[in-house]
Amino acid sequence: MNVFPPSARWALLAALGLFSAAANAVDLVTAYEAALQHDPAKLAADQARVAGRELAVQGDALLRPQISLQAGVSRIHDRSSGNIPPALASYLASSATGTVRQAGVVLTQPLYDAKASAQKQQLHLQSDLAETQFEQSRQDLVQRVSEAYFGVLLAEEALRVAQAEKAALALQRDRAQARFDVGRGKITDLREAQARYDQVVTKEISARSTLDLRRAGFRETTGLPAEGLAGLAEGFVPNAPVPGGLEAWQERGEEHSTLVLAKRSQLEIATAEIGKYRLAARPTLNLVASYTGTGQSGNLSPLQGMDGRSTGSVGLQFNVPLYAGGGIDSRERESIAKQGQAEQDLATARRDVRLRVQDAFLAVTTGVSRVASLTESLQSARTALEATMLGRDVGTRTAPDVLDAQQRMFEAELALAQARFDYLLGRVRLSAAAGELGLSDLRTLNGLLASR
Repeated sequence: MNVFPPSARWALLAALGLFSAAANAVDLVTAYEAALQHDPAKLAADQARVAGRELAVQGDALLRPQISLQAGVSRIHDRSSGNIPPALASYLASSATGTVRQAGVVLTQPLYDAKASAQKQQLHLQSDLAETQFEQSRQDLVQRVSEAYFGVLLAEEALRVAQAEKAALALQRDRAQARFDVGRGKITDLREAQARYDQVVTKEISARSTLDLRRAGFRETTGLPAEGLAGLAEGFVPNAPVPGGLEAWQERGEEHSTLVLAKRSQLEIATAEIGKYRLAARPTLNLVASYTGTGQSGNLSPLQGMDGRSTGSVGLQFNVPLYAGGGIDSRERESIAKQGQAEQDLATARRDVRLRVQDAFLAVTTGVSRVASLTESLQSARTALEATMLGRDVGTRTAPDVLDAQQRMFEAELALAQARFDYLLGRVRLSAAAGELGLSDLRTLNGLLASR
C-alpha cells in the first residue's frame, strides 16, 4: 500500500535526484582526493617515502649491538705415523675418525667508530631528503590536478563559444540566403557568411578534439569522469596576492620551496660524505663477547677436549687501518668535488625558484587587471554588436559589419575565459613556487566554483 500521495512522491523523487546529483558532483577538492588514490606517480612517491624512512633505521643500526649465531660441522680423520707412548695408547689410537660440532653466539658492540657515526648522520639526511621529495610530489600532484581541472573547464568554454558563434553565423547565413532569394541581398554577403560559417565549423572540431584530450588527461590523473565539473561561479572577481610584494614571495620561496630544500639536503649529504671518508682512517674499538659450545662423535680421542666443551669470552677489539691502496683518499677527493657540484645545484635552485615566483606573481597581479579589462572589453563588444545589428536594420551598416562585430564579441568571450583560468593557475603556481601549495589552497579555489 502506497502511503504517499502522488504530489509527495514526485517531491521525494526530485529531492532524491538532487541529492544524487550533489553526491556525484566533482569539484577541485574531490578531484585531488581521488588522485591521491589513483595517480601512479603519487603512489610511487608514497612507496619512495616508506623506503626513505628505512634509511634512518639503517643508520641507527650501525652503532647498535650486532649479534650473530655461528655453527659448523667438521669431519675429522686422524692418523698417527709414529709410535704412541704406552701410557697414552688407551687414549690415542693410531687411526681415528669422527665428527666435531661447534656452535656459538657472538655479540659485537661498537664503542668508537667515527666512520659509522658519520654514515649514520648521512643516512638520516637521506631519510630527510625522502620526506622532502614526498612533499614535492604531493605539491606536484596538487598542481597537476589543478591544471587538468581548469584545462577541462577552459576547453569546455572554448567549445561553448565556438558552438555559440556557429549558431549565430548560421542565423546570419540563413538571413543572407533569405534576402538573396527575394532579391534584396547580395551574393557577396551570402558567400561571406558561408565562409565565416565554414571557418567556425573547423574551429568547433578543433575545440572538441582539445576537450576530449583534456578530459582524457583528467581521467588518467584522477580516475574520475571529466563531465559535469564544477565551473566558475557567477560574478567571479580575482584578487591580488597577499602579501603584495614580489620580494616577500621570493623570500618565502627560498625558505620553503621543496626544490631548494631538496638541493640543500643533497648538499648536506655530500658534506657528510666527505666526513665519512676523512674519518675512515680513524681506529675503531669494539666490545666483543662470545659463548661457544663444542661436541664430538666417533672414535676421536677424548684428549682433544672437544666433547661437551663450552667457552665464554669478553674482550675489546682494536683495529687501526693502515693502508687501503689509496682508494679512501680518492673517494674523499671525489666527495669534495661532488660537494662543490651540490653547492652550485643549490644556487641554481634558488635562482630558478626566484624566477618561478616572479613569473607566477606577475601572472596573478597582471591577471587581476587583465580580467577587469577584458570584462569591460566584452561588454563593449556586446554593445557594439547590438549597435551594428541596429545599423544594419536601418541601412547604415552592412552584413559583413555584423559578422565582424560578432567575431569580435566571441573572441572577447574566449579571451576573458582564458584570462580567468590563467589567473587561477597563476595562483596555484605561485603557491607551488613558494613551497606552500596544499589542500587549503584547493579549498580556497573551490570557493570560487559553482556546481552544475
